[in-house]
Amino acid sequence: MLRTQGLTLHYGGSQILNGIDMAANRGEITCVMGTNGVGKTSLLKAISGTHKYSGGTLFLNGEDIKSATAHTLAQNGVAYVPQGRDVFPMLTVRENLETGYACLPKTEHHIPDHIFELFPILKDFLHRRGGDLSGGQQQQLAIARALITKPKLLLLDEPTEGIQPNIIQQIGRVIALLREQADMAIVLVEQYFSFAYDLGDQFYVLERGAVKMSGPKAELDRDELLAGVSV
Repeated sequence: MLRTQGLTLHYGGSQILNGIDMAANRGEITCVMGTNGVGKTSLLKAISGTHKYSGGTLFLNGEDIKSATAHTLAQNGVAYVPQGRDVFPMLTVRENLETGYACLPKTEHHIPDHIFELFPILKDFLHRRGGDLSGGQQQQLAIARALITKPKLLLLDEPTEGIQPNIIQQIGRVIALLREQADMAIVLVEQYFSFAYDLGDQFYVLERGAVKMSGPKAELDRDELLAGVSV
């Protein structure tokens, strides 16, 4: 589904990613972990097209997507839920969800019922402004908006950040359900170790913009993985 080879990324003269090789497969949750400032968010920005990477190769369904814009990638099934959620505060919940239509044909401009099955609170708050929602409700809205685009690759950046425990559990159940449906590959960037470990199938630990440790959960020692993301 997704494969990167030797991916590099710069901000001005600073190199942030140093040759990232990774893969994410349909029906799996691929977790990208590490301490703050190691390049996790930059990796998602490179994959989503929101920041152009400097070198290396990025394949989506076997196709090199080097020149693709963020909008083109969204049209081809890449959905990005950024850290901080980026909900439009003055738009209603319905209007926020409808912004997901931008990469869909007009015949698909509707909110599917399964969105409200996953996040029932959003149906009750359709006419409430995004800025009036709690942090957890905004996170649910941001994920729901991404799902409206019918993604083949879902990128989630720190979905538990600043969220109350009961909402974290609900978001975890939704992510697990999406994996079970096997319609998409999911890349999860997460600092909350237990949340990521319980959900993850594949793990990549970054350090100084490079892969320090990687592998399927079955082949990784939990304590070693925890130590790797805590240093």
